[in-house]
Amino acid sequence: MILSGCGTSDPLGGTGNCAGDGLIVGSANFPESETVANVYAEVLRVNGFAVDTKLNIGSREAYIPALRQCAISVLPEYTGNLLQYLDNGATATTATDVDTALGKALGSDLAIGTPAPGEDSDAVVVTRATAERWNLHTIADLAAHAAEVKFGAPAEFQERAGGLPGLKKNYGLDIAANNFVPIADGGGPATVRALVDGQVTAANIFTTSPAIAQNDLVVLTDPKHNFAAQNIVPLFNAAKKSDKALATLAAASAKLTTTELTKLNEAVSGTGKTEPRAAAVAWVAAQGLNTPIG
Repeated sequence: MILSGCGTSDPLGGTGNCAGDGLIVGSANFPESETVANVYAEVLRVNGFAVDTKLNIGSREAYIPALRQCAISVLPEYTGNLLQYLDNGATATTATDVDTALGKALGSDLAIGTPAPGEDSDAVVVTRATAERWNLHTIADLAAHAAEVKFGAPAEFQERAGGLPGLKKNYGLDIAANNFVPIADGGGPATVRALVDGQVTAANIFTTSPAIAQNDLVVLTDPKHNFAAQNIVPLFNAAKKSDKALATLAAASAKLTTTELTKLNEAVSGTGKTEPRAAAVAWVAAQGLNTPIG
């Protein structure tokens, strides 16, 4: 069953091939995914693998079929979102529960490596001034001020389980419809600017965004795990998984903390605008991963 899709045409315009020892590292079409994919490619090369890359493929609807068909061999994924893609009825949110559920949802043609400690998860973020004025530490602390809160997030945040419905259910944070401000950049610059300029009081921004530190923003803690864990994990076509590849990427994953992911994002998306491959090569060297793993 592992090999059942390996001779069919793939979504990238070629024919998948599960044979051979070489690996093709893929990525989704956003900078963090491309950068981590380059980290994977670099450490695999250092450890003797023949590596090609197919980056910026697109969404899961494009790259999961490509992975199943061996058009790519491995790419960085996010545990919580991958679980939801594979099982849209999944309710797990803690890292342990997500990993357990994901193991059951992968099927026979996909396999994961060791998740990194770092994750790029949804968060409720406020300015330092707001946090100090209302003595905010957790999302629950914001609930007492809900009537005063204008909340900025993508439009779908109003409806999805981990969005406004989850914040109301888990923390009593009830945002009125006229206090929700839809912003369509996925927690990017427009969302950050709306928060910093006071157009919104709180916003949905991802935890590895360099803008959090750059603007001295405060991430409110989520002790009830409203937002699913999103640890970065290597996702393989199961036929391309090997003990050596798993060990090699586990060594890289161990270094990919949330802080280090944020640094990589800052290098690529900050003022320096380093190319993802150059940022990855520099990071691999700085982490001592530029020599073969013992």
